[in-house]
Amino acid sequence: MSHNWPELSAAEVNELLAAHYPAARCELNFSTPFELLVATVLSAQCTDERVNQVTPALFARYPDALAMAAATRKDLEEILRPLGFQKSKAGYLLGIGEALVARHGGEVPESQEALESLPGVGRKTALVVRGNAFGHPGLAVDTHVTRVSKRLGIATGGTPLAIEKQLCAGLPAKEWTDFSHRVIVHGRRCCTARKPHCGRCVLNHKCESAVMDGE
Repeated sequence: MSHNWPELSAAEVNELLAAHYPAARCELNFSTPFELLVATVLSAQCTDERVNQVTPALFARYPDALAMAAATRKDLEEILRPLGFQKSKAGYLLGIGEALVARHGGEVPESQEALESLPGVGRKTALVVRGNAFGHPGLAVDTHVTRVSKRLGIATGGTPLAIEKQLCAGLPAKEWTDFSHRVIVHGRRCCTARKPHCGRCVLNHKCESAVMDGE
């Protein structure tokens, strides 16, 4: 059942979610930009929780770009096997290590363009790295951000880039990175794909898609 609520803004959503999830952050564990870059690439088609189970052993063996560039594909595939798609992910990590050593002195670049030129790195991954490793504002749009923003009616774009532009237009740049974290946490814990928990949702009273079935 839909409700005829006044139009909700991204700024209102951000304010409500900030109060509800004050500790929302990137849920991938990392201590360096290189570790975040690798972990984000590995999180494609995989949960952050599972990535966090694999990366300690991976980073102990390959802590930086130079070590990663010298890795063997067989060893990487074995470490990454629990994540699935280990062959392609091993290839990405080897390529990233080699590219960082060859083009950036072994360091992770900060620019969006340079990051997106690395193997396995698209716009979303680059925004995650820029926002969380370097503090550059960026609103990464994943499946949770897409689903939640469309349910709330604060974005209608047909592509992640279109959604990103719509959301960014309604928020100050300093909030972009944290807004993405807040919406992702909300999408994982409450506004889930199969059965959203509308009855306990902090946005229920303003959500145009709210349903009260059984909650």
